[in-house]
Amino acid sequence: MSFSFKQSGLATCMNVTNSGFHKRLISTICSRSSFSPCLNLQNPERRNLSVSKPLHISSIEKINEKKPVFECKAYEADKSQPIEVEVKSEAAKRLKIGIYFATWWALNVVFNIYNKKVLNAYPYPWLTSTLSLACGSLMMLISWATRIAETPKTDFEFWKTLFPVAVAHTIGHVAATVSMSKVAVSFTHIIKSGEPAFSVLVSRFLLGETFPPSVYLSLVPIIGGCALAAVTELNFNMTGFMGAMISNFAFVLRNIFSKKGMKGKSVSGMNYYACLSLLSLLILTPFAVAVEGPQMWAAGWQKALSEIGPQFIWWVAAQSIFYHLYNQVSYMSLDEISPLTFSVGNTMKRISVIVSSIIIFHTPVQPINALGAAIAILGTFLQKREENRGFESLDSSCTIDDEKKSKYHLEEVTSDEIMF
Repeated sequence: MSFSFKQSGLATCMNVTNSGFHKRLISTICSRSSFSPCLNLQNPERRNLSVSKPLHISSIEKINEKKPVFECKAYEADKSQPIEVEVKSEAAKRLKIGIYFATWWALNVVFNIYNKKVLNAYPYPWLTSTLSLACGSLMMLISWATRIAETPKTDFEFWKTLFPVAVAHTIGHVAATVSMSKVAVSFTHIIKSGEPAFSVLVSRFLLGETFPPSVYLSLVPIIGGCALAAVTELNFNMTGFMGAMISNFAFVLRNIFSKKGMKGKSVSGMNYYACLSLLSLLILTPFAVAVEGPQMWAAGWQKALSEIGPQFIWWVAAQSIFYHLYNQVSYMSLDEISPLTFSVGNTMKRISVIVSSIIIFHTPVQPINALGAAIAILGTFLQKREENRGFESLDSSCTIDDEKKSKYHLEEVTSDEIMF
C-alpha cells in the first residue's frame, strides 16, 4: 500500500494531541495494510505532533492498482488549478487588447487614406466632416433601434454638459480636415503630435495646474521636432499648418470640458462618442451650409465623378464609415486599458499613419524632415509617460470595479489624440 502526504497552502498550525482520533487514524491505516509491521506514526516519547502547515492524506492506493481505497484532502490544499485559470485569463485579456490595438490602427490608416483621396478630388472639408459625423450618427441610431448596442440613459443635464465638449470637438474635427485638404497627411499628423504641449500649457496657464519638471522638459523635443518638420516641409501651406494647430487647441479644450462635465456620468465610451457625434452633427451642419453651400457641393461632385468615376462614391462612403468605426474602437478600448497604455498605443498609431501615407501617396520626405518628425513623436511618448506615471501607480495599487474603471478612464484619458 502506498501513501502520499501533502502540505496545505494554509498558513495555520495543527496540533494533534493524545486523542481517540489519533489512535483511530493509525489503527485504520494498519488494519488496511497487508504489510507487517505497520508504519509507526507514533512517537512514544512525545504525544504531540505539531507542524507549521497541516498535513493531509491525498490518497491511499493498493500496489498495482490505480483506484484509491479512500481519499481525503484538506481545505484549499491544492491551488494549481486556480493559478492556471488566472494565467489563461490574463493571456486572453492581453490578446483582446492586442486585437483592439490592431483594429484601431488599421481602421485609422484606412480612414486617413480614403479621406485624403476624397479631399484631393473633392476639396470641400466642411461637407466631408459633416458626412463623417452623419454616417456615424446614423449607424449608432440603427444600433440603438435594433438593440445591437445598449441605448444610453441620458437626461437634459447630460446633454447640457456635453454641449461645450461637442463645440470643441466640432472645431477640432473641421480644422483637422481643412489641414488634410491643404497639406500631406504625414505633415498634419506631425503637427498634431505637438498636442501634448498645448495640453500642458493650457492646463498650466488657464487652469493653474502644475506638473513635474520632467513633463515640462519633455515639451522641448515636441516643440523642437514640430518646428523642424514644419520648416523643412517641401509642400508647406500656412492654411494647412494653422488648421492642425487650431485642431490641437480645440481638442485640448474639449478634454477640459469633458473632464469637468462628465464626472460621475455612467455612460460607456462607445455611447459617449455616439452622443458626441450626434450633437456635433447638429452644430456643424448649418455652418457647413453657410461656408460652402449646396451649389459648390453639386458642382464639385460632378467634377469629381467625371474625373474619378463611380469609385469616388465608394471613397466618400469608406472615409465616413471608417472614421466612425476607428473612433468607436478607440473609445471601446478605454474600458480595457490604462491611460498610459492608451497613450503608447496612440503614439504607435500616429507612426503607422505617417509611414503608410508616405508610402501610398509617395510623399517626398527629406532626412531632416523625418528627423523632426521622429523627435516630435518621441517627445510625445515621453510626455505621456511622465504625465501618466502617477495614475499608473494608483491604478496598480487600487481595485476598481469594471463600471467605475470605465468611467474613471473616460474622465482621465486624454482622448484628444483619438481623432485623426
